[in-house]
Amino acid sequence: MSDTAAIPAIPAPADTRTAVVEAALELFSAQGFDQTSVEQIAQAAGVSRSTFFRQFGGKDDVIFADHEVVLEHLRGFLSETHANPWLAVRDASLRVYQHFAADPDLARRRYQVVRTVPALREREIVTVVRYERLFDDYLRAALPGLDPIDAVGFAALVTAIHNHVLRQLLRGDQHVPVSVLRRALDDAMRRFGVAEGDAGAPDDLVVAAFPRTMPTAEVARRLREQLDGR
Repeated sequence: MSDTAAIPAIPAPADTRTAVVEAALELFSAQGFDQTSVEQIAQAAGVSRSTFFRQFGGKDDVIFADHEVVLEHLRGFLSETHANPWLAVRDASLRVYQHFAADPDLARRRYQVVRTVPALREREIVTVVRYERLFDDYLRAALPGLDPIDAVGFAALVTAIHNHVLRQLLRGDQHVPVSVLRRALDDAMRRFGVAEGDAGAPDDLVVAAFPRTMPTAEVARRLREQLDGR
């Protein structure tokens, strides 16, 4: 099975938005972010100034346009029913990575612009926090009784690993397949004590052994899963 076979793609923005983003990044790279005006971006993209502002609030919104699309997609994905909430967070991270890895050249150009503008770097930090908070909120809602420390810890762990692998892609010129991230996240789940294990055959007697690091709420979820299948 290929890396992307089991991961649905996040819908791409409209063609006009994509054209604006590509034009803006070309100008930012050539003459600098601060030296580029909205009028120049609109002209290069072949759209009017009013069309630009209908699609984006400003130049910085062009840089982070994909994140708004991705976050909205993840909210919908996580609002669905998932048998294993921890695995759902892992899969959400994989979807994000696949989206940006689908066009690595564009992602690298965006990264180069962001790293040179302090205000954009600060907004990037805020954006990362939004992903963490989304995962944190989802886990708390999906696993009633979960210790908040476990929720925020796992959300931060997944986000940090995701960003580390993504930076490998952005800072180099080689393809970094999604399988690299998948293996890293699976290992993190094992270390956190929430890796997906074999269910085994149901019986009148259930004997369970769990890692000491596994959150109590996850122990309860797995026991309920076994008992419900008896």
